[in-house]
Amino acid sequence: MTLRVVFRLPFRQTEGFLDSPLSLIGLDLKAPDPTTLLRRNQTVEVPPLTRVHDGPIYLVVDSTGLKILGSGEWNVHKYKESRNRRDWRKLHIGVDDEGFIVAANLTASSGDDASTLPDLLDQIEAPIRRFTADGAYGHRSIYDRVGAAGTEDVVIVIPPRRSAVSPRPTDGPWAQREAALQRIRKVGRREWQKESGYRQQARVENGFFRYKSVFWGGLKARNSIAQTREAMIGCHILNRMIELGRPESYAVVS
Repeated sequence: MTLRVVFRLPFRQTEGFLDSPLSLIGLDLKAPDPTTLLRRNQTVEVPPLTRVHDGPIYLVVDSTGLKILGSGEWNVHKYKESRNRRDWRKLHIGVDDEGFIVAANLTASSGDDASTLPDLLDQIEAPIRRFTADGAYGHRSIYDRVGAAGTEDVVIVIPPRRSAVSPRPTDGPWAQREAALQRIRKVGRREWQKESGYRQQARVENGFFRYKSVFWGGLKARNSIAQTREAMIGCHILNRMIELGRPESYAVVS
């Protein structure tokens, strides 16, 4: 299934792709036929996105849309038809401070970012030292949920909406929103973003850029279960690429 995701091959082309190396190395084996591949596409077990961390992590979350590629896309390209509304899914991911995807979930296009966060947090074993997200996550329930999953001194960086008012009461993790409001009123939103480290949100945006650059921002599977597996395999592939591409660096003391 990894070959199919990376090279965006239909099932019959995947069969031919696998037959070629098998014949070159002289193995008397046949690649699975398209029907078998289709059946396995809906039952293959994808391991969780676990990564061992020595201590608390910095977590950045966001979501993006993925098109469902198929005959609808082909008709739009050939006949320039854009009146029919095309379907899509929403991919939610969380990355650590090194850019590795540590949690992911695929929902319908109507999936709410804030309501999906508990599923992402449940996939992370390490405690959270710092949590960064955009304004879509600016609900009190999110602050409480992150506070429960984080360390005692967890830092939550979520930009309040421009029309936000000071809430009452402001206790626990929710007090950090009031502090952000007061600071924004004093120094401005742009300066607050620099001070608070909100620009670390770019780490998850880079993750989406890599995903769409490698996989063309679409899902080839038709079944919703297979689409989820396809997206999770894509996240594993990106993590593996990051791991292989990272240089082994160390400090040089002169």
